[in-house]
Amino acid sequence: MNRRTFVATAGVAAAAGTLAAPNVWAQARSQRWRMVTTWPPGLPFYQVGNGSAEYIAKRIDEMSKGRLSIKVFAAGEMVPAFETFDAVSKGTVQMGHGVAYYWAGKTAAAEYFGTVPFGMNPQGANAWYYEGGGLPLWEEIYKPFNLVPMPCGNTGIQMTGWFKREIKSVDDVKGLKMRIPGLAGKILAEVGVNVVLLPGGEIFPALERGVIDAAEWVGPFQDRRLGLHNAAKFYYHSGWHEPSTTSELIINQKAWESLDGELQAIVRAAATEANLRSLSWAEANNGPALEDLIKNHKVQLRLLPKDVIAALRKIADETLADRAAKDPMAKKVHEAYKKFQGSWTSWAGISEATYHQYIRTVAS
Repeated sequence: MNRRTFVATAGVAAAAGTLAAPNVWAQARSQRWRMVTTWPPGLPFYQVGNGSAEYIAKRIDEMSKGRLSIKVFAAGEMVPAFETFDAVSKGTVQMGHGVAYYWAGKTAAAEYFGTVPFGMNPQGANAWYYEGGGLPLWEEIYKPFNLVPMPCGNTGIQMTGWFKREIKSVDDVKGLKMRIPGLAGKILAEVGVNVVLLPGGEIFPALERGVIDAAEWVGPFQDRRLGLHNAAKFYYHSGWHEPSTTSELIINQKAWESLDGELQAIVRAAATEANLRSLSWAEANNGPALEDLIKNHKVQLRLLPKDVIAALRKIADETLADRAAKDPMAKKVHEAYKKFQGSWTSWAGISEATYHQYIRTVAS
């Protein structure tokens, strides 16, 4: 009886071990990460919704079947918005979500991977990242900071911004206090604008109280959500400053290397998917939002005067060249970007520009 009992018990234990093994294996290989962002809680497009930080985390969890789960923290929930870069670089968290031009103080070359004034639109920018050598350059720039970057979103062409008074000439922008980040801010500073850098959640109160006279954020849907139309009524466009604004996913290098090839591929796929979905979302929602702002909120839509754009273009060319001359890595990226842009612009002039001109002609 004892011998039979022992054999039976051993058999049950062995069977239980066999059944339990896959679960133990899955637990051993699953990882739980944290992602911090530069965005306010609940912000559509960036923090929540299609193509957002939360969207990326959800897709990674789904595609990996739970092997990699990511908890997302908005700005201020774990670290302040502009400490995202350092938190990921130091390994405090594994992932971050923001825009590269926020980190110009770390390396001047980073700004080319957010947006370039008078640069390429989303089609051109994505072509450069994925097929024109842009992404390897981006990885090279971030490597000293222990970061792996990748594009994960695009706003499309952005609006110039909200102004409390009408802009008729270059003189009208001199002395203005304006919230605007990146290279565009440096260019506007050259024509006399007092540039202020604020995270999204602080823009409306600053504009409403008169701490700033003008503000650039994203586009009609996002701007309406922040209520910027309640603080200023002149809404300018041209897209000169941000013809394509790329969101970035940054990953701590050590954390990235801890992932196997399959999980790395899943992360890249989720980021690429978010890049497409976010741009599609922006293009679908900005039109109705702009119509609502004009019809129902008495917003005055204005095109930035040509002489202002011409002055900004001249300063943009000089600023980019000057910054490239002062920083070897910025020079390397600048030359690569401009070379690709030249080739892409030639094609876009034949394809996109001709098509849109034809459509406008027929419509008129």
